[in-house]
Amino acid sequence: MFIGHFGVALAAKRVAPRTSLGTLVMAAQFTDLLWPVFLLLGLERVAIVPGHTAVTPLDFTSYPLSHSLLADLGWACLFAGIYRVVRRDWRGALCLWFVLMSHWLLDALTHRPDLPLYPGGSIYAGLGLWNSRAGTLLVEGAIFALGVVVYGNTMRPRDRVGIYAFWSFIALLVLMYFANLFGPPPPSVKAIAVAGLGLWVFVAWAYWLDRHRQARP
Repeated sequence: MFIGHFGVALAAKRVAPRTSLGTLVMAAQFTDLLWPVFLLLGLERVAIVPGHTAVTPLDFTSYPLSHSLLADLGWACLFAGIYRVVRRDWRGALCLWFVLMSHWLLDALTHRPDLPLYPGGSIYAGLGLWNSRAGTLLVEGAIFALGVVVYGNTMRPRDRVGIYAFWSFIALLVLMYFANLFGPPPPSVKAIAVAGLGLWVFVAWAYWLDRHRQARP
């Protein structure tokens, strides 16, 4: 799942209006922000297998540090705990915990059974929605669209930047999503990792656009 995670971050702004959208996006994508680093370090592995699923050619052969349920529980507690100490905001910290954990749950919906419950374990989760391109588009598109609507009803633009930065953010996410869905397989694992590091651009973008928007009365 890709834009669905962003949909969760956008919708979470209604629950935690004091928390920047950038922080919410970081939480929603935190495990995918870690994953390319672990790939480059050789701590996790992925293979490119065209036709592996209807949606993605990636075979996630090993990613226990970034995507196992137990590891993600630890990352969520660490992320929310640091936010609570720095911002002194229990509501935001609790929301961030749930947002980060939602990543594993949504991945469990879409992935084939390749998500370990804990590092070194032999039990894997995954309902395999990625085996249906139409089903994936319907479910993930609905989550993202709902997030956009909720965020738009929660936050209004302060200025023109708040308008253009937000809608260009949404448009680029949608374009990237369809490019990944219908484009050719990536050329190499290193290219996947480098592209994955590009997610930090969206984190920074979300911080920027959120500063140009304010809560609706």
